[in-house]
Amino acid sequence: MSCNRLEGKIAVVTAAAQGIGRAVAERLKSEGAFVHASDLNGASLKELSGMETSVLDATDFVAVQDYFMRFDRVDILVHAVGYVHQGTIEECSPDDWRRSQSITLDSAYNVLAAGVPKMRSNGGSIITIASVASSLKGFPKRVAYCAAKGGVIGLTKAVAADYVAEGIRCNAVCPGTVDTPSFRTRIAELSQEFGSEEKAWEFFNRRQPSGRLGTADEVAAAVAFLASDEASLFTGQTIHSDGGITI
Repeated sequence: MSCNRLEGKIAVVTAAAQGIGRAVAERLKSEGAFVHASDLNGASLKELSGMETSVLDATDFVAVQDYFMRFDRVDILVHAVGYVHQGTIEECSPDDWRRSQSITLDSAYNVLAAGVPKMRSNGGSIITIASVASSLKGFPKRVAYCAAKGGVIGLTKAVAADYVAEGIRCNAVCPGTVDTPSFRTRIAELSQEFGSEEKAWEFFNRRQPSGRLGTADEVAAAVAFLASDEASLFTGQTIHSDGGITI
């Protein structure tokens, strides 16, 4: 991507070490933004080039506040942290539930609470990475994940409503099933249940009306649009980058 529609903008991207977060960081950089990329995975962050990288635990409110103190302003904020717990409500222990909410929903609160004040002087665009597995659609064995990502959507809409008059936009991109390193790990774990990794891939591809999984780059394209001035009328929206699974 060679367009410079984000030239001069300062972007902060969480969970940027791999998967969707990494694709987003690289896409924003390619469109001209100066990107600050953070993640818990410091080793993988070192693979990124042309960005400022920082190890950050987004579930730590104080650490997130300290991290944002370095910025005079933030023009684009993308929060991509999430955790997928697999299980029904009977298979979800209180610890599983709390971990899911902490990593997925509490981290979103922490990051947006720290980021919004850095946008109040001249506006900006916040994009949360939610999921179609949320208030949009229930999926089997995703009770904690659906609840947490549904909370992210609610948080996104509330922030949009509170700050629209100040020029701060807040939208959610809701991917369907996306081919990422974490998903490939899950496929390997499910190989016994399906009989082989090939059959597991077939199941998930077949489940998509489009006939295939999405890519992290496709999700990043939606994020880049919402980050740009071309999306100036978009706020409080959920953009479904899902291959038709919510049709």
